[in-house]
Formats: sequence, structure tokens, C-alpha cells
Amino acid sequence: MAAPQNIVQIPKPDFAHRLSVSTSPTATFHSPPASFSGALPTRAAPKQLKPFNTQDIKILLLENVNQSGRDILTGQGYQVEALKTSLPEDQLIEKIRDVHVIGIRSKTKLNEKVLREAKNLLVVGCFCIGTNQVDLEFAAKHGIAVFNSPFANSRSVAELVIGEIITLARQLGDRSNEMHRGTWNKVSNKCWEIRGKTLGIVGYGHIGSQLSVLAEAMGMNVIYYDVISLMGLGTSRQVPTLNELLNESDFVTLHVPELPETKNMISTAQFEQMKEGSYLINASRGTVVDIPALINASRSGKIAGAALDVYPNEPAANGDYFTNDLNTWGEDLRSLKNLILTPHIGGSTEEAQRAIGVEVGDALVRYINQGITLGSVNLPECNLRSLTLEEPDHARVIYIHQNIPGVLRKVNEILGNHNVDKQISDSKGDVAYLMADVSSVGIEDIKEISESLEALSSRVMVRVLY
Repeated sequence: MAAPQNIVQIPKPDFAHRLSVSTSPTATFHSPPASFSGALPTRAAPKQLKPFNTQDIKILLLENVNQSGRDILTGQGYQVEALKTSLPEDQLIEKIRDVHVIGIRSKTKLNEKVLREAKNLLVVGCFCIGTNQVDLEFAAKHGIAVFNSPFANSRSVAELVIGEIITLARQLGDRSNEMHRGTWNKVSNKCWEIRGKTLGIVGYGHIGSQLSVLAEAMGMNVIYYDVISLMGLGTSRQVPTLNELLNESDFVTLHVPELPETKNMISTAQFEQMKEGSYLINASRGTVVDIPALINASRSGKIAGAALDVYPNEPAANGDYFTNDLNTWGEDLRSLKNLILTPHIGGSTEEAQRAIGVEVGDALVRYINQGITLGSVNLPECNLRSLTLEEPDHARVIYIHQNIPGVLRKVNEILGNHNVDKQISDSKGDVAYLMADVSSVGIEDIKEISESLEALSSRVMVRVLY
């Protein structure tokens, strides 16, 4: 069976090109089955859907995306360019103009200025937890889906925090540095067991809850603060205010997103609420802690130590860049005692990066080839079961549109001359997403449908897979 093609790419589809049939030996493609296909052995094999000639898909992966993700994408026969670092904005703009898919981690900034130049971009894959480096609203309004990996590195971050709690309590960083300098300094003063100490977790999400279980297993008492009410795991308990958590905790660890509400949420006033000789750990976002306030709290003895894995400004590549030129307080920070500084490695384990590569890579394939938006952070989450080989004359119509009254009526008028086997529509904010599988259609029918949808004033993006 010839590999099917996508006949549309916004803003100006080239039907002559899109309707051509690829003869490339690498153009064969097997779409991922629907979620329940494994449980239904009597179903026919899924029909091959593919958005372009295989080699027409151009993918740019930045920041050394794990090999597992690269393998999934190159395995489809797509053109994949993988770079080990992020790019300066001017180079990024030049590169992004020609790609359909871009994969990034935390350093690449896809702001409005960059995305406005991405005329062919269909989807962004964030091979990390956070998506604050992407202008999600602009992307959604231009039909660009964004996917991330919210779970895969949770365990790695939680384990790092446990290690830092013990390291701070025993002053291991200082002792190690002294030994490297040839100094033997065997002391027990202000070195503690963590058993029986109270850990305060700010943000009880995927990481915070896993950390809670690990900490309790080591004999710690766990309290947590979150903006919503959540059931605690084990014997952990939620406290009503951040100040109450700071008052009670021997160790405070932060696991919150970067939002206007979380900027400098730990500053001078919050350090004053912390227990004398307590410890602070931040493995969330660099803007959450007021670093000059932390320096003052450490020098005064208010806190006995801290561990930072994230910073307000971070280097774009490995090298000798963590200097005062990047952050004016850099030298003062490095001078502190019992301070652990790590280069944003919370999720940097082989296991986590491999899992992230698979999770995001699979999500990109599902979206590109079937239009499935499950897991998208900025578009409505929609799913339809796969078409099968028993449905040879079917096409999947994807219509991303403004969420305004009357759109579905106009879309259904266009589809009304055809048999719509199944259809789903959902909205998120100002953007809505519709998928419909239409049967008994030929090339001319598909072209007519796509041109009619293109003409609607509500149109953001049209894709037709068949």
C-alpha cells in the first residue's frame, strides 16, 4: 500500500507536492496504535497515516536530547538534526524557519519573537518537566502543540534532594573540599542525623510527593505546603501557610513552577520565619529564591546551609561561565560555607533522560502522524482510535480553530456531504481542536474539504491525514 500523505500545510498548502506519493524506501511508517489496541486482539492492523513524504519532515533537536528520543524520530525516516547545545536567538530564528518539529530542554527560549518566524512549525517537544521556556499562549493561538515529560525525572530529582539533605546535615561538602586541599578536619559540631528531623516540602506534586515517601522511609517527619488541598502520603501532613511550614521545618525544599506568584517566594521575610540553623534546598526554578537574601541569611547564621541546583541566569553551555558576569552575586555565593552548588542536574540521570526521550518522542510521533494531543500542555487533549487497514478510503481531518460561537456548525456543513465515522472536539481557552474521521473519500474530496476549511475565518491550522 502506498504511504499516505498530508495534503495541507498552513498557511499556503502546495497540493501538487502534498498529494505526490513517496517512492522512498524509507517512507514506510507504522502509526502507533490507539491506547486500547493491545487489549483488542481481533482489531485489524492500524492504517498507515503519515503527514508528509517521510523525508520531508524536518526536526531540530537542541541541548543534547537523549539518544532514545532521537532513535524514535529517526526511526520514522525523518530528517533529524541534533545539536549538543542551545543556540543564540539569531541562529535559532534562522534554523527554526524550516523545521516542522523542534525538541528542546530548559535553556532554549521559544518566545514570541522566535515562534513568529517558525512558519512551518507544527509541534514543540520539551524534553524536560518545565515549559516556561516556551510562550505557550502564542504557540496555541498559532496551532503549535507543546508536549513535555511531567513525570519521567521525578525520581531522579527526589533522590538528589535526599542526598543533599544528608550532605548538608553532615557538612560533607566542606569536609570533602578540605580533604582535597590536604586538610584533615574531623569534627562533629553541628553535624546531625536526619532521623527525627522535620522536612518541609513546598509544592506537593510529582517530585514533592515522591520525596515525601523517601524522607519518611529515612525517619524524617514530613510536612508540606501547597496552594491546593492534597492528600498526603504516609504520615505527612499539609500545613495551611508557607510561614507555618518555615517555622516548623529543619529542612525546607522547594518544588514549584516558575510563575509571577513564585518569584522570590523565599526572600528576607521568609528567611526570618525559618528556624535558626535550618537548611534550604532549591531544585525547582532559579527565580524562586532571592539569592542576595540567601547570602545574607547564611552569613548571619540564620541558615546553616543550602543546596542550589537552579539559578536566575544559567549558562547556555558547559564551560567556565558561572561568574559575576552572569549573576552579579556569583562570587559572594561561592564563598559561603556548607553550600552545595550543582549545574541544574536534578533530572540528569541516564534513567530519567532515557525515559524522557521515549515519553516525548512517542508524543511527537502520535501528534505528527495521528493528530493525537494527549499530554499537550497548551492544546485541548483529544484522541481518536486509529484507522485500520479495513478502512482504506478514510481520512482524518484536523481543524484547529478559534474558540468562538458557530464554528462547529460551519465545519459540519463542510463535512455534511460525507460520512463522518467519528468526531471529537474540545477547547482550551481561546483555542479549540477538532478531529474527524471521514469515510469513502478520494483525493478530490479531501482537497475540497481542506480548501473549504482553509476558507473559514476561524481557522488557525488545517491538517488532513489519509
